[in-house]
Amino acid sequence: MVGYDPDAKCVSTLEAAAAGSASGLVNRVCVSPLDVIKIRFQLQIEQLSSRNPLAKYHGILQAAQRILREEGLFAFWKGHVPAQCLSVGFGAVQFMVFEGLTKLVHNVTSYSARDSFVHFVCGGLSACTATVAVQPVDTLRTRFAAQGEPKIYHSLRHAVVTMYRTEGLWTFYRGLTPTIIAVFPYAGLQFSSYNIFQQFSEWVIPAEGKKAGNVKNLVCGSCAGIISKTLTYPFDLFKKRLQVGGFEQARAAFGQVRTYRGLRDCVRQIMREEGPGGFFKGLSPSLLKAAVSSGLIFFWYELFCSLLCTLKSTDTTKKKRS
Repeated sequence: MVGYDPDAKCVSTLEAAAAGSASGLVNRVCVSPLDVIKIRFQLQIEQLSSRNPLAKYHGILQAAQRILREEGLFAFWKGHVPAQCLSVGFGAVQFMVFEGLTKLVHNVTSYSARDSFVHFVCGGLSACTATVAVQPVDTLRTRFAAQGEPKIYHSLRHAVVTMYRTEGLWTFYRGLTPTIIAVFPYAGLQFSSYNIFQQFSEWVIPAEGKKAGNVKNLVCGSCAGIISKTLTYPFDLFKKRLQVGGFEQARAAFGQVRTYRGLRDCVRQIMREEGPGGFFKGLSPSLLKAAVSSGLIFFWYELFCSLLCTLKSTDTTKKKRS
């Protein structure tokens, strides 16, 4: 149901936006703890190793235990309000644009809307559109997840006002360049891989019934998320490092801090000080999050679309009877 299908499509573009928003909202609640751990790993300058006495975090379980001990259970949902705004907004824009683009391709070109290449291009373009729309919220989410105790920002409004007054409007778009560079192939691979896995699964194990279909959507989405995240991960790390620029005082308790003058300077400093492995810090929780998040986002999206189709069919049947 992901992408325009002239034979089976029963969800409009606006309904796709609603389903995307709902799937993003439910998904964010589930993956927020992994996201917080991933961000902490990405921002840590020191090597992620238990042999390094200066490293605050060196493993998923150790990081989770330390965050729980030092900051409490709710620390795993730090920045949850902007994160929810991000997920809801991103999901709405991404799926709405994706459905619209695949429909446009089907109507005005000779390509099939179910073609994997079409899903790659449309998926990448839809994600870029959504990224530009929600980047300020993403920066706020990163700042909240990155800060320790005592807090620098006490509320969403306080964060917005403080950042604007001290750093200017452009600070809300820190890290936009690596984000755009990374999000096109990431989302493109995510949508195209999901499409390929769906076609492959239908060929190998034809789904019978809704439950089997839901499990298949979950598994295909998880596999697509792992592939796309692995191939584009360094750019996500660059984005996070750039987003906390000007926020060094809140990072002092976590170890060393760095200031980067831009994307190229960020890449050079990481390579020089942390080596090639520095580009993949936090990959483990990120892959775990990608598997869970991508699996759930497609699972919930397909489920909400199915519900909308059922509701529309029911309404149509009632109108015909009356």
